[in-house]
Amino acid sequence: MSSHLRKIFKTVLLSAALKIFLISGAVAGTVLPQNASDIHLGVTSCAGSTCHGATTPWAGSTVLQNEYMTWEQYDPHSKAYSVLMNKTSKKIAANLGIGKAHEAKICLDCHADNVPKNKRGRVFQISDGVGCEACHGGGQRWLGLHVSGVGTHEDNVKAGLYPTEDPVKRAELCISCHFGDETKFVTHRIMGAGHPRMSFELDTFTAIQPAHYKIDSDYRKRKKVANGIQTWAIGQAMSLERRMDAVLDPKRNRDGLFPELVLFDCQACHHSIIEQKWEPRPGTGLGPGVVRFDDSNLLMLQIIVSDIDKEKGARLVQQTKMLHKATTESESKYLAAAKALKKTSSELVTLFSNHKFGKKDVAKLLKGLVEKANKAEFSDYVGAEQAIMGISSVLSTADRMGMKSFAKSAKKAVDRAYLALSKYDNWDYVGFKSAVRSIKTTP
Repeated sequence: MSSHLRKIFKTVLLSAALKIFLISGAVAGTVLPQNASDIHLGVTSCAGSTCHGATTPWAGSTVLQNEYMTWEQYDPHSKAYSVLMNKTSKKIAANLGIGKAHEAKICLDCHADNVPKNKRGRVFQISDGVGCEACHGGGQRWLGLHVSGVGTHEDNVKAGLYPTEDPVKRAELCISCHFGDETKFVTHRIMGAGHPRMSFELDTFTAIQPAHYKIDSDYRKRKKVANGIQTWAIGQAMSLERRMDAVLDPKRNRDGLFPELVLFDCQACHHSIIEQKWEPRPGTGLGPGVVRFDDSNLLMLQIIVSDIDKEKGARLVQQTKMLHKATTESESKYLAAAKALKKTSSELVTLFSNHKFGKKDVAKLLKGLVEKANKAEFSDYVGAEQAIMGISSVLSTADRMGMKSFAKSAKKAVDRAYLALSKYDNWDYVGFKSAVRSIKTTP
């Protein structure tokens, strides 16, 4: 990943730490760490110098041993609680009338491992923020087995360890924080109070997360390893499914007379009324003055699905247009279109989980992304943002597959595209489009 990408998305991830993370077990059959029955022992239970609290990696060890130090010093999740003390958080809380941000449940549920008090161990500290067990699960049952070294990774998972290495499970967990569920949801009103814009892509955010593990031969023996393209694809499908859940949830899909506007493209309304920047997007079928549903995940999925099955890809394009059209017709048609897309997105998670993304997919996906840019389908910021993260994911995977000419030739173009997106309120669409067009889709 380029240094420019890391610089830009460091800011994105830091703002994610400010977000009202929404951890919940909304997915059938999946109990996320905050909702499981196990007691959370606290991060210090993992921080011993002979466990994961070493100051530097251990030579000859199958794991780094300094995972706690990486989290504490470099991971924005460790600052998720303390950020509630800053001026921005205090202002958001005051605007919402919820009291102190660092005491409000709506904030703590997301900025900390806010399990019920009867599930907190003796050394558990809410001020630790989003700590080890917020992602890996309460250690009550699995920690002893883990420390003993007699159990396998599979044994640990059966004892309550959350399998973050599985891209589907990781998507369920991460998206529950970076988008929401039926119990906690960042609404348009919360954003109006000053909350940062929600932005997420699973593979990119995995890549910029300070790594506290190393994928080596030992890791591969014990755990599932997905390449970046597969992680990207699964993340896109799961994100769409969660968005459709919100559309279909009567408690979340409306705000008085209006639909829940956080589900729509911010810049469809928040744009200059003096500068005439509007231009048609062929994939929506909408004219000017219409609030557009945020279809950025759909744009990515159309490309990914078409790579695997052109017929299914064409069907998804049609379903996207039907959703956009339905928003201008009636609530019943809108909900029917969303229901159809939810079913499709669920099927796509399974499709992508079973598909072996390889070298042949790289050129097809790059070609699809560049072609959509040429057709003005990324003229909305959210679509362009997802597109460049997708391009980065494909190129990074190509590099790991030994197709280094792809990544090397595209580096400057990718940097230019990220630079064009660096200012949300005044992004450079012409510069972005030019940068993407210059990316070669053949070795």
